[in-house]
Amino acid sequence: MSDTCTLSRLDALLGRLKAQGLRLTPQRVAIVRELVTRCDHPTVEQLHKAILTAFPTTSLATVYKTIHLLKEQGEVLELGFGELGSRYDGRRPEPHPHLICTRCGAISDPPAACAELNELAERLAGQSGFSISAHRFDLFGLCPSCRAPR
Repeated sequence: MSDTCTLSRLDALLGRLKAQGLRLTPQRVAIVRELVTRCDHPTVEQLHKAILTAFPTTSLATVYKTIHLLKEQGEVLELGFGELGSRYDGRRPEPHPHLICTRCGAISDPPAACAELNELAERLAGQSGFSISAHRFDLFGLCPSCRAPR
């Protein structure tokens, strides 16, 4: 996602939150900005650490509450990994594939959009009569850094 797209996403997201009457505290804006600008699908703890320099009194609970609010609004995609915790995607909150490194835990988005996955979900829903509310497609393997000779 380019810087222009990131800024557009940030502005639009903050505008929607404000239009719903939600307070845009400096801490909340910082959390949203961090979520929208990061490509690495951060944890809540990583988001918290990232904003502490600018907002040292921000609690971890504030970050959790903001993430919860954004999830309720459909503005962040949660990738749950059981006991390993959750990671969050604020850049692309709609269902899309993820590439997950089994060695270092890096999560990235494929370089191209995958319309075929949505088409498959729609086709499966039509064929089965199942009402699909969400889907998740993760590919596991080794990232380029972990595959590089050491």
